[in-house]
Amino acid sequence: MRDIAVFSGSAHPELAEEVCAQLGVPLSPTRVSRFANDCLEVQLEANCRERDVFLVQPLVRPVQEHLVELLLMCDAARGASAGRITVVMPHYSYARSDKKDAPRISLGGRLVADLLVASGASRVLAMTLHAPQVHGFFSVPVDHLHALRELAAHFRQYDLSRTTVVSPDLGNAKEAAAFARRIGAAVAAGAKQRYADDRVSISSVIGDVAGRDLIVLDDEIAKGSTVLELLDRLRESNPRSIRIACTHGLFAAGALKRLAEQPDVLEIVCTNTVPVPVGEHTDKLRVLSIAPALAEAVRRIHNGESVSALFDDIQPAALPGL
Repeated sequence: MRDIAVFSGSAHPELAEEVCAQLGVPLSPTRVSRFANDCLEVQLEANCRERDVFLVQPLVRPVQEHLVELLLMCDAARGASAGRITVVMPHYSYARSDKKDAPRISLGGRLVADLLVASGASRVLAMTLHAPQVHGFFSVPVDHLHALRELAAHFRQYDLSRTTVVSPDLGNAKEAAAFARRIGAAVAAGAKQRYADDRVSISSVIGDVAGRDLIVLDDEIAKGSTVLELLDRLRESNPRSIRIACTHGLFAAGALKRLAEQPDVLEIVCTNTVPVPVGEHTDKLRVLSIAPALAEAVRRIHNGESVSALFDDIQPAALPGL
């Protein structure tokens, strides 16, 4: 592919290398340095003039450090006369700050979107935003991918004749229903109430889960408190098996270890939108690569082709359950 330059920040260079391998282009080098006063400086060490520049950087811990790094990368590309700057942001952590549900709180999802545009981003490629309305926070085009195809391909290796996809809450039920359609399963959802960032209550589960093979599906797993609470409710119905799936496996504060220690959890599946925390691997963990999907989206953006056509393979079907 000519006239394309792909750069990576320090958040997840392994994913950027995978994307470049799929595209058949080299990953252009980036130099990140720090001044004595703790300020960051970024230099893109390849020609950007009039080129289609893609900057790969998920917002993961330390989020603020990686955010500023990404803003400086955008500014450097703009100052180098890039033809177009596309931010490839597989995980947008500030998407959780999407509504004013208490007095005098900030809307980080919108603010960070404004900062990215102000720094020079002319397009954003994201994956599985926490809520659909976050798409509208950006004043530039956003291509919003999901990982349902990759997750469905993984789970089709099992007998799905008695499977129910379970969403931890009603807010994620639409994505769970779309996933259930892909694999021909039923769908259920938990009735969740959140009291704090790590304290939730699920009073009941709506849908048929008794004696069935369950796939608990969420967009991201951070501390895992929601999933652990849901597992307690599901066990009351004596399911036949339980597997856990998500797009963003953040697994903060030992969440992966806590989930893997649940004896009835057979498998934990996530994608590599974010790096798995060092030392947090377990035999139950399966990490699926979304690099081919990101690379195909990058290719289509560069060539001016439809990105939404990537999802045209979903077949409408009658949906049992909810």
